Amino acid sequence: MVDALLYACAGTGFTFLLTTLGAAMVFFFRRTLKAHIQKVFLGFAAGVMIAASVWSLLLPAIELAEAAGRPGWLPSAAGFMLGIAFLYGLDRLIPHLHPVAGLQEGLSSSMKRTSLLVLAVTLHNIPEGIAVGLSFALAAQAGGSPAAYASAVALALGIGIQNFPEGAAISLPLRQEGLSAGRAFLFGSLSGIVEPVFGILAVLIAGAVSPYMPWLLSFAAGAMMYVVVEELIPEAHLGEHSNIGTLGVMLGFVVMMALDVALG
Repeated sequence: MVDALLYACAGTGFTFLLTTLGAAMVFFFRRTLKAHIQKVFLGFAAGVMIAASVWSLLLPAIELAEAAGRPGWLPSAAGFMLGIAFLYGLDRLIPHLHPVAGLQEGLSSSMKRTSLLVLAVTLHNIPEGIAVGLSFALAAQAGGSPAAYASAVALALGIGIQNFPEGAAISLPLRQEGLSAGRAFLFGSLSGIVEPVFGILAVLIAGAVSPYMPWLLSFAAGAMMYVVVEELIPEAHLGEHSNIGTLGVMLGFVVMMALDVALG
């Protein structure tokens, strides 16, 4: 458990660091990212999360269930649906503003646009933190298998890579909303702090209910896929020339798949 916590802290700390470095771009660029670049980044993030959901979460969940003598599809499908329900509930309850589309969702609120923008990114960072934490918890339960830890590291790398442009995609619009560069950087960085928080919580929960690890892994997969289908892919295809967003999805998928297979 201690090793899993330490590795989860390192893994989610890395993803948080990449978000922070991305948010620091506000000190070098005053304008928001061009539309086609945003589409590539959003698509890339979607591709990474799709591949991570399959290779790093769902397939291990199926293998664990079958190794325990249970049908592999049952906990995977049920956990996946629970993850979707969890994110759907948060999406309906937490007021937030999608940075690209500019649409407000969640409960009605009088919060400032800047706060709503930060909440939007924070919301979809939650399943990423859970996924990384559970991957390291799974490696610890596998007896510290080097292959299992390598797979968890691959997931943290993939999530971290897509967090860099994500940090910029939140801090630059905040700057455009009138915040100082320092405050835009701070809020952009803090949008990623939920990843270490939920990653550590995931490890603690997994240690207490280890027989339900297939459910937890597929839960994280469902939560990530909700974000992909609800937010990332639609926003990557807004406006004209949406094929650039599609190519971003494919690139992200290949990068995450290659990381998982090469390191796992």
